[in-house]
Amino acid sequence: MPDRFNIRVYGILIDCERLLVNEEKIGTRLVTKFPGGGLELGEGIADGLKREWKEELGLDIEIGDHFYTTDFFQQSAFDNSQVISIYYLIHLAQLPESFTNNEPNEHTFWLPLSKVNADTFHLPIDKVVGQMLCTKHATRSL
Repeated sequence: MPDRFNIRVYGILIDCERLLVNEEKIGTRLVTKFPGGGLELGEGIADGLKREWKEELGLDIEIGDHFYTTDFFQQSAFDNSQVISIYYLIHLAQLPESFTNNEPNEHTFWLPLSKVNADTFHLPIDKVVGQMLCTKHATRSL
């Protein structure tokens, strides 16, 4: 049984039918995930999301609509915590041609939205969001 919450915040950036994703080495495996990360104590959700994007990609973001918050129990694969992930659509005032990661072992790239589904991602909550994006894209409701 978990002994604490682990609150995560992620940004969904879509441009020209492309989704921005991170590939990160966690332990010995490569994991495809959304850009973002853990909320720090004393930090609000919006501030945490902005900080994560600034730290990882050096980008100042504008936070758009809420997209999804975990609505099921998810045990962390890495420690004894319960993961709650919050996802927002985000916007950039100016979109760079390429992205430079400030974090070691990470690579950020565009993925065609038409190829995104649950299997695109490795983490359980990201899989749910990937499937939601796939469904919304198919119904043109993004």
